[in-house]
Amino acid sequence: MKLKKIVLSLAVIALLFASCDDSKKKEAEAQAAAQAELVKAEEEAALQAEEAAKVQAQYEATTIAAIAMSNENFSTLVSALVAADLATTMKSEGPYTVFAPTNEAFSKLPKGALDNLLKPENKEKLAALLTYHVVSGEFKAADVMKAIQDNKNSYEVVTLQGEKLTLSLKDDKVMIKDAKGGVATVVMADVDASNGVIHAIDKVVMPKA
Repeated sequence: MKLKKIVLSLAVIALLFASCDDSKKKEAEAQAAAQAELVKAEEEAALQAEEAAKVQAQYEATTIAAIAMSNENFSTLVSALVAADLATTMKSEGPYTVFAPTNEAFSKLPKGALDNLLKPENKEKLAALLTYHVVSGEFKAADVMKAIQDNKNSYEVVTLQGEKLTLSLKDDKVMIKDAKGGVATVVMADVDASNGVIHAIDKVVMPKA
């Protein structure tokens, strides 16, 4: 009888140890699984961050500002944008439609006019002139031409500066009439950017102000 009790006690103790070992094993397995999930989540987060960085880099490399900077025909425009603190705007989300004067267009301004505008004390006036060339929204050439045709060859757009430009067609070319009656011609259309589109023009358009 005494031997049976001893054997029974040993069996209970062995069972308790086995149960304890099994519990520890399950706990270790659960911790390992949780750690694996954590590592997996961190790896996925890192991959998503890397992909987001690539997308952002691609966006920044193809903004209106970046494209203008990479095109020697717009070097004067870029200098003006920097002087007016508008380069950052042309990198922002937009979208924008920019009627961008070429270097040749700026060269048609009266002698000394551009140098005067680039002076720090004239930054506000320069910013007004440049934003007069920008329209909120993305308007490709086909959109512009359709709008002109749908409005009896005279379509007005409001610029970021606040005043209007009047668009028309002549010999299948888009003409831009400014507030002072001057007229520019689109000489290169649909330069696509990640935050809009650029249409190069052959003359600087002038607002009233």
